[in-house]
Amino acid sequence: MKNIKYLLLRRVSQFTILFLYFGANAYGWHMLEGTFGASRLFGFIPLSDPYMVIQVLASGFVLGVDVLLGALIIILFYMIVGGRAFCSWVCPINMVTDLANWLRRKLNLDKEEINYRFIKRRARYWIMVLGIIVSAVVGVAAFEVLSPITIMQRGIIFGFGAGIAVVIAIFLFDLFGIKNGWCGHLCPLGATYSIIGKTSLIRVDHNHENCTNCMDCKVVCPENQVLYMINKESIMVTDGECTNCGRCIDVCNDDALEFNIRNFIKK
Repeated sequence: MKNIKYLLLRRVSQFTILFLYFGANAYGWHMLEGTFGASRLFGFIPLSDPYMVIQVLASGFVLGVDVLLGALIIILFYMIVGGRAFCSWVCPINMVTDLANWLRRKLNLDKEEINYRFIKRRARYWIMVLGIIVSAVVGVAAFEVLSPITIMQRGIIFGFGAGIAVVIAIFLFDLFGIKNGWCGHLCPLGATYSIIGKTSLIRVDHNHENCTNCMDCKVVCPENQVLYMINKESIMVTDGECTNCGRCIDVCNDDALEFNIRNFIKK
């Protein structure tokens, strides 16, 4: 029987955040109000999506000090503590892609070779850069116009309209197309947090002595290239593309994986 501790914690985190956004709109709560692009925590702490801020600045708009401060707060948090945890602990699209990839495994649709035949994982970095360039050319934050994250949030709070088609398309793409297609290959926000989170302190730690090479961790990991050390050496996962989701820890029956604090001295 596999452990689901981190799965449950992630779902609690995601639903709580969405509930607080809903409460801000429906009941006037001030705990968390706004959007994933720009929010206020407890009514006075600004929080801003760094990628959104870069796009808006590229488009030629002048942003207020509070928005820039919000981006700095988010950058420092994920740079120092969270790594790429936004993708697995906050982003609502993660629930859609997790469901699609769970169904892939149940329907035995996983074929790793498909991942590399069509789209490389580095494509998300090119899309990230392209979004900034397009924003500068057209004068609007390009990715924000069609962002499935914003669509999902607004749909949950105000009701889904035509935008639900984008969410469904991502679900079908991840289910029948490329494994971890959206989050692992295309999402520019994931690419942004991969860069920001390279130096974060909280990391998955691998104990080679306990590992039995069952590879269950690599099956469920949305970025399984970061687990190259499995059954090879006892080191931490330091790749910025790790989402710190804890899936690998949940499925490991050997106690070979756990969260730990990064040690910059030990090599």
